[in-house]
Parts: sequence; structure tokens; C-alpha cells
Amino acid sequence: MKRILLNIAAATVLLSAVACSNERHADEMVNGESVAGADTMGVASEPSMKNDSAGTNMAAGAMADPNGPMAPHKDDPEFMMSAAHSDQNEIQLSKLALEKGATGMAKTHAEMMIADHTKSTADLKSIAAKKNVKLPTDMDAEHKTIAANMQKLSGKELEKAFMDQMITDHQKTLNTMAAHRAMTQDADLQGFIDKTTPVVTNHLQMSKDHAGMM
Repeated sequence: MKRILLNIAAATVLLSAVACSNERHADEMVNGESVAGADTMGVASEPSMKNDSAGTNMAAGAMADPNGPMAPHKDDPEFMMSAAHSDQNEIQLSKLALEKGATGMAKTHAEMMIADHTKSTADLKSIAAKKNVKLPTDMDAEHKTIAANMQKLSGKELEKAFMDQMITDHQKTLNTMAAHRAMTQDADLQGFIDKTTPVVTNHLQMSKDHAGMM
């Protein structure tokens, strides 16, 4: 009889320990503690999602070169005009590459440039309209000369020249955006730069990757 009672008592203690363990695990899952600590499924936890934008901009800032070439941006209107020229430079050179029969990665890259820079142009136009800034709608003089030289190329030579130019242009754009973000007090432009910087960073990295495969 005494042995039966001891066995029952031991079983009760064991069940209580298991129940407490399960309850604690459930609380951790609800509070997100176990997920934030170690996510073996590769799914981002809520804190990571909230910090994603800041993290992306930090990574983008790391690619910017404060001592590298920049477009004119002594004030907000000049920055907006430079940004508009930058969009048109990429759009027009990409259209030229497609017209000249670019294939493979160069073709894919050109199509992406047209889509993404057309979108950033629309975003910039809405800001410029609020501030009565008239934006240029064509390439700058330097890129008109570059386009004329690209017209003489074809095949792999054209594609290589196009991809190399994309690296140069996006590095310059990223440098300019990072520098102007540090000096502008305009909330609209701060938001525009924060939104556009990850896109430009992605373009720059893709340009380097694609150019390295050619």
C-alpha cells in the first residue's frame, strides 16, 4: 500500500513538472521570445521586420563613398534636378541597350532600370510639384555623349559598356543621395531618399554582379 502511494506521488510530481514546462513554452511562443532568440525556420521575427528599413539603409550607406564622385546638390532644388537627370540617364541608356539588341543579363537589367527609375521619377515629380521645382526630362550632357558612343557599339561590346556604365552611374547616385540625406532638412526629400536608397543599392550590387559574369 505504501509503495502504491509513493508511486502515485512520484507520478503527480512528474506530471506537474511537464505541465509547467509546456505552459512556460506556450508563454514564450506567445510573447515571441523563443522566435526572436533563435528562428530555425528562417522566418523573420517581428522586431526584425520593424528594423528592416533601418538595416537596409545602413547597408546602403556602407556602399556610398563620401569621397567619390557626386552630382550637384548644393540645395534641395539642385538635388531634385540631379536626381531627375539620374533617372533619365538610366532610362534612356537602358532603352538604347534594348534597341541595340541587348540580350541575357544586360536585357534583364535594362528592363529593370526602366521600370524602377520610371517609378522613382513619378515619386520625385510629386515632391517637386509641391515645391515649384521644374525637373529636367532628358539625360544630362555627359550622358548624351555616352549614348552617342554606345550607338556605335553592338553585341557583347555594347552589353559590357552598358553594364560598366550602370556601375559608374549608380555609385555616383548613391554617393549623392547619402550626402544630401545628411544635409537636407526637408521631410519629403528625406523620405524620398530613404525609400529610393535601397533600390539604388540593389541596382549597384546587381550591376557589379552582372558585369563580373560577362
